[in-house]
Amino acid sequence: MNSTNLKARRRKFKSDRQYFAYLLLLPTLLVITSFHVLPIFYSFALSLFNWDLISQARYVALKNFKILAYDPLFWKSLWNTLYYTILSVPMSIISALTIAILLNNKIKGIDIYRVIYFIPVITSINAVSIVWKLIYHPNFGLLNKLLSLIGIAPQRWLLDPKWAMLSIVVMSVWKGLGYNVIIFLTGLKNIPVHLYEAATVDGAGRWSQFRHITWPLLSPVTFFIFVMSIIGSFQVFAQIYMMTPGGGPMNSTTTVVFYLYKIGFGDFHFGYAAAIAFELFIMIFSLTLIQKLVVEKRVHYQ
Repeated sequence: MNSTNLKARRRKFKSDRQYFAYLLLLPTLLVITSFHVLPIFYSFALSLFNWDLISQARYVALKNFKILAYDPLFWKSLWNTLYYTILSVPMSIISALTIAILLNNKIKGIDIYRVIYFIPVITSINAVSIVWKLIYHPNFGLLNKLLSLIGIAPQRWLLDPKWAMLSIVVMSVWKGLGYNVIIFLTGLKNIPVHLYEAATVDGAGRWSQFRHITWPLLSPVTFFIFVMSIIGSFQVFAQIYMMTPGGGPMNSTTTVVFYLYKIGFGDFHFGYAAAIAFELFIMIFSLTLIQKLVVEKRVHYQ
């Protein structure tokens, strides 16, 4: 067999493998296109209409977006969402990393502790919200009972505009803690042990080892958790709906997604709700792109 035929057969074999790979990816691509890509375009198209699901849809062009720009409740919900993000993301990352480092040590029964921390992740968000709503109850809630033991007066946690969002943040961080702990644990397991051994020989303490070894080598994992946490925080809804059904006192817990739900399924202004959804998509996409272009430069890939 001459070299020309051999090269031709290799090219054909490579081409066949590529077609087979695309064939395997086709179901996933169809799902992503149907449930992620097309709804984005449909949402924008719907935002150009005034529609209440019953009467005939009326084309209004960009009127919904103009109204949105001067809607004080939308800007209030956006601020609440940013406030939730600013509080929850650092708390989640710091607490998860701390627990992951502790669980990474060789402790008797460590697997039991790992399971305990992961149980809230697999528990229904509705069930968790109901339990925490009882914990925050101003009259017979467990939290106020414990605070009374140290002389702190009972607080109206979910009924006070000052505490309502912070209460939901604490519950949300606790709910998702186990997932981030597992991700950080995986990253810690992938750090070569000999790096710590060499640092110990050189006289480096625990803080120096964390600063110069653990933290830089965990940057890809931290970046992933950071991006996903911000995306998730901008989509927070279930705990808001379950714990503060009306959006909290003085709309203190009304987030963008919750406001979208109220407009769409409460007032049946689906065109306006679609405009809010498209604006939310633009915000999440822009933030993710900024993180990709700016923050990822500080990530140390091995």
